[in-house]
Amino acid sequence: MELNRHVLQLALAILLAAGLIEAIVLSRRGSGNYDWREAGASLGISVGQRLIALTLGSALFGLLLQAWQWRLWTIPMNHAWSLGLLILAVEFAYYWEHRCSHEVRWLWATHAVHHSPRHLYLANADRLGWTGPLSGSSLFFLPLVILGFPPAYVAGALAFNLLYQFWLHTELIGRLGWFDRIFNSPSNHRVHHSTNARYLDRNYGGVLMIYDQIFGTYAAEDEHERCHYGLVQQLHSYNPFRIALAEWFAVIRDLGRARGARQVVGFLLGPPGWQPGRRGLTTARLRAQSTGSEPEA
Repeated sequence: MELNRHVLQLALAILLAAGLIEAIVLSRRGSGNYDWREAGASLGISVGQRLIALTLGSALFGLLLQAWQWRLWTIPMNHAWSLGLLILAVEFAYYWEHRCSHEVRWLWATHAVHHSPRHLYLANADRLGWTGPLSGSSLFFLPLVILGFPPAYVAGALAFNLLYQFWLHTELIGRLGWFDRIFNSPSNHRVHHSTNARYLDRNYGGVLMIYDQIFGTYAAEDEHERCHYGLVQQLHSYNPFRIALAEWFAVIRDLGRARGARQVVGFLLGPPGWQPGRRGLTTARLRAQSTGSEPEA
């Protein structure tokens, strides 16, 4: 446990140093090339998320331990094949958790926080929503424990998956050829964070792109189309509390004007941007408008 704590502290120091180096490099490229206030807001959100994780982390791990009591098998983790299978299984669960977090508004209300920055900085990589325990995103990983992967290994593999993604949040690293087709990379993640209609809801993988390739959600970065970041409807704020809760307040406002159970379900479980009568700015409608198959409202 003591070793784990020191490793975590070292990793945090390295990540902070990398973010600072990137900030200095971008700042020296010219006036206004780094948004320090946005990075500061991300830091504030990160601190809040860490405090919530410290408070509720043990309870969430307790869910995995409870699921372990209902496991179908016990997969031994002292073999190379079982470790490889664990990585693929966690990646599969992460892919669907991440994809649903873009396609289901209840989950998007938490995940939107991560997509709110208008720049792709390393400092923004840890801008994570505070309401993950409320949305229930961790439930996507319970089946892995029920199948027989030990809870500690599932949690460790997921932690590695998330830690890997830190270096993806930058524009300083260009395309990487064959690597981009197999692994998640800065180029792939620029596409994922982009608000360009053709790039919306693409590249959900954490470490690997294999499930995006299989399920048809992979999109390569086009050197002729610059990525624009943030939300479809931009949130112009540096207030951590407003950023963390803005989408939830929007959900509450929509529910307040819902007419009937169907609209309630649509506002909660429909795609982000859903509105009655096909009037909302959903990904499908934005893509249709960009290709001219649907007129703009």
